[in-house]
Amino acid sequence: MNFLDKAIGVVAPRIALKRTIARKRMNFINTGYSHHGASTTKKSLRGWNSSGGSTKEDIDDNLEKLRERSRDLYMGAPIATGAIKTLRTNVVGAGLKLKSQIDYKYLGLTEDEAAEWEGNVEREFSLWAESLNCDTQRMNDFYELQQLAFLSQLMNGECFALLPMIKRKDMPYDLRIMLIEADRVCDPDKKDPTKLIINGVEVGDFGEVMAYHLLNKHPLERTFGKKEWKRIEKFGRKSGRLNMIHLMESERIEQRRGIPILAPVIECLKQLSRYTEAELMAAVISGMFTVFIENPGSVDIDEPMFGEMISKDQSVVEESEEDINYELAPGAIIELGEGQKANATNPGRPNTAFDGFITSICRQIGVALEIPYELLVKHFTSSYSASRAALLEAWKMFRMRRAWLAKDFCQPVYEEWLCEAVAKERVLAPGFFTDPMVRKAYSGAQWNGPSQGQIDPYKEVLAAEKRVSNGFSTRTKETMELTGEDFYKNIRQRAREEELMMKGGLLEDEVLED
Repeated sequence: MNFLDKAIGVVAPRIALKRTIARKRMNFINTGYSHHGASTTKKSLRGWNSSGGSTKEDIDDNLEKLRERSRDLYMGAPIATGAIKTLRTNVVGAGLKLKSQIDYKYLGLTEDEAAEWEGNVEREFSLWAESLNCDTQRMNDFYELQQLAFLSQLMNGECFALLPMIKRKDMPYDLRIMLIEADRVCDPDKKDPTKLIINGVEVGDFGEVMAYHLLNKHPLERTFGKKEWKRIEKFGRKSGRLNMIHLMESERIEQRRGIPILAPVIECLKQLSRYTEAELMAAVISGMFTVFIENPGSVDIDEPMFGEMISKDQSVVEESEEDINYELAPGAIIELGEGQKANATNPGRPNTAFDGFITSICRQIGVALEIPYELLVKHFTSSYSASRAALLEAWKMFRMRRAWLAKDFCQPVYEEWLCEAVAKERVLAPGFFTDPMVRKAYSGAQWNGPSQGQIDPYKEVLAAEKRVSNGFSTRTKETMELTGEDFYKNIRQRAREEELMMKGGLLEDEVLED
């Protein structure tokens, strides 16, 4: 009660009381979002206790547990494993292939000169990319490293890659790729108080990433040894060269570390896995028919039991003379002691509601992961139109992730390789190191992955023909979309094939037969 109300209350208490009640009622009048999602008076929302935080409280403080649970689901939950591998297969497939596309008009080249330059660069790049020498561990080539990096990013929320220069025999290029699991980038035991380090990521005054702090071994590794951190600057101080690639998908402003893609559905996937295991065990038990025989007299323990005639290992497991575990087995007949009884139970399996419940949960998981249910479980039973709509919706997401992977991983690696190739004069590019625009013109590239595929190839081809004939698309684009091939290479190959058929007289024979 304010001073005015107190003064009125002295001379007119009823008026003061009405003013106080009216003011209280005013506090309950909602406006805007307080009518809806921010309401504190609605019964449906009154018990909703939510607390917000910055990216540190909401993300950084929970990353360790999220990564561990995400990896555990990948190793033990079929739906989780299938979802991640479905993304990997459709986005990366056998690897995103380089198609050099330079800005030849800006560089003052003819179309033929540009085609020759691009062909030479693609040959040189394949020499490095298809060799195990591009990997610091000599385990994978560049295209397999793409798969591994993308899989790690999905599972852990992020993936790091160093680009060291290491000389190796019979390889003209020294650029190497060293993939690093997300756990190894973490806060040092002794932080520098003058630097802001967020979960191993050091940021500057404007929030820009300055460096990463890399542990010399995996923090969950169960081995002895001293932990040491190495500070790796993201860009070289003098050269400006990219030292560390950080693959992550940002969800919030000022977010520095990535979140596993399974994070929103971890609870659903774990509960679904438990339910499936319980139903599976119940079905197994239901399929076993065991007979218990009760004798009215005592049983001689020296004589073999009737159930042992089937299989002692399946029916009775003796741990000690006093501790005997009876286990169910198919067709087992187990003899009980005097006075013992066994009550038969019927688990009622198979559960008729199991499939419908699993389908419902999988649809929700698919929505969160942007994977249609049909593609998530690889089960296409709907009509052609429905199945095609599901695939088209999924491919919007696949293309988005492919473009992201190409921009954040493949293109930076290619540009680093091209710098080395030009510096060693294996690729001629005048002005490459003197003019940033010239370097950008030479570095243009397209990264092509697996094609979408067709449910009905005949209808897909007819639709592609109409798009090309009406000018809605090009033969190059349609070739890439339908088969993932290069239209120009196909034309050259077809010309050679037609020439060979002409020389062999095969075309003339076909004309005579017609």
